[in-house]
Amino acid sequence: MTTPHPDRTGSYAPLDDGRPAVRFTRTYDHAIERVWRYVTDPAELAHWFPSQVEIELRAGGVIRFHGDPNMPESTGRVLAVDAPRHLSFSWGGDELRFDLEALDEGHTRFALTNVLEAADTAARNAAGWEVCLDALDAADRGESYEGPHAGSLAPWKARYDAYVEAGLPSGAPVPGMDEA
Repeated sequence: MTTPHPDRTGSYAPLDDGRPAVRFTRTYDHAIERVWRYVTDPAELAHWFPSQVEIELRAGGVIRFHGDPNMPESTGRVLAVDAPRHLSFSWGGDELRFDLEALDEGHTRFALTNVLEAADTAARNAAGWEVCLDALDAADRGESYEGPHAGSLAPWKARYDAYVEAGLPSGAPVPGMDEA
């Protein structure tokens, strides 16, 4: 497992079933219902998620990802919903899990786990989520931040280098940077 660092707040560790995963946690000064909207409301997701999202918020529902210039439009499947505590869905060969825990009436722990199809995507995906979560943190503070849509201005490369230096598996192609 990796430890937090200013350029990498995520950790890498295989799940109990052996699948590789990267995980991030944040604490927000809001009730759990407010933070739940960050992960389920397309208007809120637009501030920080790497693609535009349309979601049928029920187990088995379709989730559509579009609007990312570096990725083709795709669909996934909602795997589980336990409002306002848990949402998981498939995206390509990966699984995303959002787990929320009310710490008290005004504070919520947010955890994002990206279960990876391939271990060599760990550093790439961790860096990407780091930039996305920076955008979520800024939106939470009421600030503007381009996040994953800032193109060459996004601090992705520095984050990626920090994760590679920390020993996270790497080598997967980077959409929008590596040629297919």
